Amino acid sequence: MKLSTKGRYGLRALIDLAVYCGEEAVPISSVAARQGISESYLEQLFAKLRKAGLIISERGAQGGYRLAKPAEEISVGDILRALEGNLDAVECPGLKEEAGCENADFCVTKYVWQRINESITEAVDEIRLDQLVRESREAQDKSGYTAVKCEN
Repeated sequence: MKLSTKGRYGLRALIDLAVYCGEEAVPISSVAARQGISESYLEQLFAKLRKAGLIISERGAQGGYRLAKPAEEISVGDILRALEGNLDAVECPGLKEEAGCENADFCVTKYVWQRINESITEAVDEIRLDQLVRESREAQDKSGYTAVKCEN
């Protein structure tokens, strides 16, 4: 499985929202500047994340985006599925009950593909956004970097 820029940039953007702003809305321009992502591309990603219920937009002078729920309730899997769709590394027809494969009854490789797919799902669903926020803050502390809070 190879993630596209949608998944990679979207994950970085949500970590940014959680690290720098917590409950406050942050302008998309601030996230774009910190992460080196174009605003127009970030708007496309945020539209998908908003549709998935992971972020909310707020209008007005103090407007911007913020997380729709606490960071500990958002998994990396939630974010990646919202942006990438299905995360299965292998699409095996033998794993689907309705479609199937003519060799499904005696094919043993389908169990390999199933384990790989399950492992990916388990890994991304176990990692929570709040864990990544902690890791980011620890990395900033070690490097001496001072984070700039929301720029509303």
